[in-house]
Amino acid sequence: MAATDIGARLQHPRRSLGNRHRSQANKFLKLAESDKNNLPWAEQSARQAVLHDFTHPDNWRTMLEIKLALEDSAGIRAVLDELFLILGRDPELLSQLDGVDLLQSANNLLEGALMVDPIDPDSWWEMTSKEGGIESFCNRIRTLDFTDQRANILFSRRMERLLEHGYEDEYLELTRKLLAQRPSNHEAWDKMGKLHERRGEYDQAWFCYDQAQTHSSSMTSREDFKQRMESQIDGKGKMAWKAPDIADRVEFLSRMQVLATPASEATVEQSETPTERENYELENARQLFSEQRLSEAFFIARRLAAEGDSDAKLLAEQIREVMSSE
Repeated sequence: MAATDIGARLQHPRRSLGNRHRSQANKFLKLAESDKNNLPWAEQSARQAVLHDFTHPDNWRTMLEIKLALEDSAGIRAVLDELFLILGRDPELLSQLDGVDLLQSANNLLEGALMVDPIDPDSWWEMTSKEGGIESFCNRIRTLDFTDQRANILFSRRMERLLEHGYEDEYLELTRKLLAQRPSNHEAWDKMGKLHERRGEYDQAWFCYDQAQTHSSSMTSREDFKQRMESQIDGKGKMAWKAPDIADRVEFLSRMQVLATPASEATVEQSETPTERENYELENARQLFSEQRLSEAFFIARRLAAEGDSDAKLLAEQIREVMSSE
């Protein structure tokens, strides 16, 4: 299966295919009660179910049940690690896996995780929308890691529920963090730009449309927005608006860089002169790129490119291409 096919399935989970493969997995699991040779077939089908739809809790339950039938402790740990990765690599969840008998505790750990953090967006919203749930979620999300593509998709859908129910400020803050950790999500940039535009926050809208168009060559968000702004009129004629200047663009990219950087590494020693600082930061971006810390490297390179560094512009384009191909 081509990487692009897998990427499409991840971006748009196909519940029907997930259901079909889970049904096959359960049939093989039933047959395994009399013939253990059916367990590998059950496992293969369960893997396909999770691949096609990681947002259905029953796909994870089936996979774990098969791993338990195989008495595969390493496989059980891998299933739970994978689920907790999708849930934002929550340190509190991960710490529960250390020093426990997973053959005895795996089901309780799985069900506990799904109960406090449902992976179905509608179930999640039903629980979160209760009194105090939104504030608690917003506080928690600031500590999580969304660099995994599936985690980013899952939490993007949760952000959409916030927006649908009028939590605009929370949506903007939290979606900005998601995009800092995975900036190639051009659809989320475009949606956030539309919200800023509707709120009359035109510079912020331009920043978002600029990012959307940067990560998708087929989009014309930035140019379309410019045309809309140029055609708008108020009581005195055409509205006076121009695209943000370089200093504002640099400030925006700097803020995104901070959001993309782990808290433990947020403070960086600066060189004394501007030239030394730029050279240091460009090398730092290259090093981050080599370590596959793409988001951090990208925002550093784009910021330096906005300041006129041609080498940084080339690096930013290289990083963008890698992110687009993931």
